[in-house]
Amino acid sequence: MRAAIRRAGEKVKGKLADPIWALGAMSGTSLDGVDAALVLTDGVTISEFGASGYRGYSDAEQAVLRAALGKWPGDDLAEAAEVVFRSHFAALQGFEADVIGFHGQTLAHEPQGRGTHQLGDGAALAEALGRSVVWDFRSNDVELGGEGAPLAPFFHWACAKWIGADAPLAFLNLGGVGNLTWVDPLSTAPEGEGALLAFDTGPANAPINDLMMERRGVAFDKDGTLAAQGQVVDGALELFLEEGYFRKMPPKSLDRNDFSLMLDLVRELDDADAAATMTAMAAAAVMQGMEHCPVAPQRVLVTGGGRHNPVMMAMLTSALDCPVRPVEAVGLNGDMLEAQAFAYLAVRVMRGLPTSAPGTTGVRAPVGGGQISRV
Repeated sequence: MRAAIRRAGEKVKGKLADPIWALGAMSGTSLDGVDAALVLTDGVTISEFGASGYRGYSDAEQAVLRAALGKWPGDDLAEAAEVVFRSHFAALQGFEADVIGFHGQTLAHEPQGRGTHQLGDGAALAEALGRSVVWDFRSNDVELGGEGAPLAPFFHWACAKWIGADAPLAFLNLGGVGNLTWVDPLSTAPEGEGALLAFDTGPANAPINDLMMERRGVAFDKDGTLAAQGQVVDGALELFLEEGYFRKMPPKSLDRNDFSLMLDLVRELDDADAAATMTAMAAAAVMQGMEHCPVAPQRVLVTGGGRHNPVMMAMLTSALDCPVRPVEAVGLNGDMLEAQAFAYLAVRVMRGLPTSAPGTTGVRAPVGGGQISRV
């Protein structure tokens, strides 16, 4: 294993070493569970996608993590830390990989304030799993003036190469927060000027999930069933779009709870109208964000849980002037794309390559993130 990790950092005759298998783990702000996925990569190109797995959170674990949202190091987080460790240890069992990319659980994100906080101890996970772990991907970027998010865009660039794209396209991740990556697939490196533009569009599933938990006691609006029964209330939607975030130029990022006002805007609505209006808010935020793209993308490929919501997808299709498709349409796995991204980024960190750039996080120059805990 030590020899394999050493080889992962080597360069041979000025070229990157051979691809290695990396295992990525992701637990997003939707708080549904831990995704794990294998990618064979040299940190630049994708050679092969491997097996994947999922370990869902129990209701009790979700409650613990929800209670920890907004907290920072120094707060009482022992119970939440145990949930993060236990769930990730279970999710990562049974895979063979040279290195693991461990994102942790984002609890708070204030890049221009207190920083960013992903709960999880990569060193403890490395010791328990007997594999080297790359973790704490965001801190370096924030310390150097970046937003620390989104971090998947470099992987989106590699995916655009993998699918053979030959015109600008966009990847739209509809997780707890929505984020958009505009990609020039003809660029030669993800950190190059003009290769990528990325930013958080606005809230996506998180506030809808919070609404469903508050009103119905369920984790999310499965298949958009409740939203489909309601009507969008234009007044609430217009007030939502007055938020100053939408006029801010990218790169820019959000904390999960930055748009908690959404719940207040639909407070007086019945459940169905509230769900429909909040779903429309998420779609409208994407429409506003598309105005920032350097040139119009030829297509939008959607990943994350929001692509399973037919109401949200119909709203996006109606609002945007290009085809909107789930990433499965081009042979990618939308349930695992973020886990795969952190597998890919782990190899970049091992090989001293940047993981963010001015166009993706606003950092002053391309920078590599991540701590490496070796075994």
